[in-house]
Amino acid sequence: MILHICSRGEWAAVPADGAYRAPSLDDAGFIHCSDPGTVVLPANDVYRDHTDLVLLEIDPAEVDSPVRWEDGVPPRRDGIWFPHVYGPIPRNAVVAVHDFPVEPDGSRKLPASLSVR
Repeated sequence: MILHICSRGEWAAVPADGAYRAPSLDDAGFIHCSDPGTVVLPANDVYRDHTDLVLLEIDPAEVDSPVRWEDGVPPRRDGIWFPHVYGPIPRNAVVAVHDFPVEPDGSRKLPASLSVR
């Protein structure tokens, strides 16, 4: 399982037989993803002011594009490996969508729906 953070509206806009394309696919050439142990890092750094986020739970075996685990951005994430999807993510590869709310202190933590597995 890999996870991707996006807005509820971005996910809702993907047609039933379509594929999700994050803006980073055009900008960086891949879609940034995480695993359950690392997803709070970008969530708390990049998405701190966003209130409408969901986590896409993705089965990498159902993704048609290469999925590569690569080192994070130095110096803050150097040595931490993140999955990157080098193409669109088919909607059928998303096995679940989890709410990703802001905690009272403004941070995010792994949703209980993922942490009980």
